[in-house]
Amino acid sequence: MRDTRHEMRDTRLGPVISVLIPTFNRPRYLYGALASVLHQSYRNLQIIVINDGGEDVSDVVNSFSDPRIIFINRKENRGKAFSLNQALSRAEGKYITYLDDDDLYYPNHIETLVNVLENQTDCQVAYSDLYKAYCRVTPDGNRQILSKVVEISRDFDRFLMLHFNQALHVCLMHRRDLIEKTGLYNEDLNILIDWDMTRRLAFFSDFHHVYEITGEFYSPISESDRISVQKRKDKHEYFRNVLAIRTARPAKPWTKIEDMSIIFVADQLNQQVGKTIGSIWWHTFYPYKVYIPLPQADLNMLNTVMPNIIKVPVNSLASGAERVDTALARCDGEYITIVPNGFPVEKMWVENPLYALINTPASNKQGREGFELEGSTDTLWAAVVKKDDLRYARRSFPNLPVRQSLKAAGIALRQPDAEELPFQFDNLLQEAQFAEKDGNWAQAAQVFEYIADHYKNELWMKTEAAKAFFKAGAHTRAAELSCEVNQQRPTVDTLLLEAKVKREKKDFNSAIELLRSAEQILEGHVLQKTAKWEPVEEKNHYGHNTR
Repeated sequence: MRDTRHEMRDTRLGPVISVLIPTFNRPRYLYGALASVLHQSYRNLQIIVINDGGEDVSDVVNSFSDPRIIFINRKENRGKAFSLNQALSRAEGKYITYLDDDDLYYPNHIETLVNVLENQTDCQVAYSDLYKAYCRVTPDGNRQILSKVVEISRDFDRFLMLHFNQALHVCLMHRRDLIEKTGLYNEDLNILIDWDMTRRLAFFSDFHHVYEITGEFYSPISESDRISVQKRKDKHEYFRNVLAIRTARPAKPWTKIEDMSIIFVADQLNQQVGKTIGSIWWHTFYPYKVYIPLPQADLNMLNTVMPNIIKVPVNSLASGAERVDTALARCDGEYITIVPNGFPVEKMWVENPLYALINTPASNKQGREGFELEGSTDTLWAAVVKKDDLRYARRSFPNLPVRQSLKAAGIALRQPDAEELPFQFDNLLQEAQFAEKDGNWAQAAQVFEYIADHYKNELWMKTEAAKAFFKAGAHTRAAELSCEVNQQRPTVDTLLLEAKVKREKKDFNSAIELLRSAEQILEGHVLQKTAKWEPVEEKNHYGHNTR
């Protein structure tokens, strides 16, 4: 093995990349994961392996004798977040990547992502596509691969990232200095740790989606030992983590997200106050603070563990408009939501109109417009508006109730139209998936094709459309779509599908070649355009293949 120490600081080879590999009780799989990093075509690496107090893996790490590896062999189990923070304290690379101890990089993974970030985008975060490798774990602990599927190949959607994770850590690379803005990993979390970080990264950068398959993660068909799977069984603990993540607010300034201030209007402190703000906590995923204008005596009795609460003292005789004005003077969000005590707060209660407001077409930017929330009435009026518009209305017409002042200031209020709501892609995707479950393959295929034409995510949707067309009996269209996908990024699914149609047309030679390509992927002989390293069969000291 050649000495690579000089490479770690050789900027002619490109920036140093720090690879973080936390591990816990998986020596059998760790060898393969670590080997996949050392076999990268990109060589300028710092590799930090952190043993989180599990079974000693010193022999696995030391068997490589590679000076690029830093091994933190902690005896105490402190959790993944602590391990990653410990690794970040040692990371020196310009970019950070992550690898779980039972997953694999393909040889071009790091080279692909660093090339994109250095040369092809202004984004400070990039992610690729991965195979989900369904496997059967044999009694001796080996994994028998049953299929490899690109289940998701999704373009970046910041609104979705605030709601749910869309980019696994194993496919991610980001600038290390972003951690100075996001803050470190939250060590109070024991699940969804990756999403907590990717969500915070989205406050400061767009994510560049690379349409290449550069690795794989494993999914046993039987009971999984993944901590992320096991921890989900405790529903109370799971939702505690979700709420903590959704209310996390990195330090400002944010460069990619505008803040929302919620002014909660109540006459007095009562049980309904607790119920309503509790519903806000439970159902809101867009970043927010809740401003509660109440008399000081009521605020002293307001006892809540809900984060992001700002108590605003007001005179006990203050009107509703005066309470809004007092809170407005304290608000630092670009958007203001006014919600009365007792308002029916449900899923997407504020995100739907807020999304419409944020994405007002450029042609309408000069107009003043706000949105009333679904369920708003004359007695329980609720709306979301731009802070500048609300301030203008209140300065211009301070003696009017808030709703009337907005109208007098020429700020039109309405409810969003259906096409203005978020998650249009997801709604159509769900429609197609329901059609599949009902056996309506032709309908599903048409919806998938429509999504591909109108909502990006083209390769993923064309793949799903091809599979649906094939099951609907439209084999010619299935072959056309599979061929289109295979010319850009072949997958096991699309190779097999095109091969089936070639066989039906008695083009056996083409079918055989397609089947061979699919077989090579399943067996670990990955076909890649940019890889400089050719995988070789090698055994580790446990007697298992490293791939």
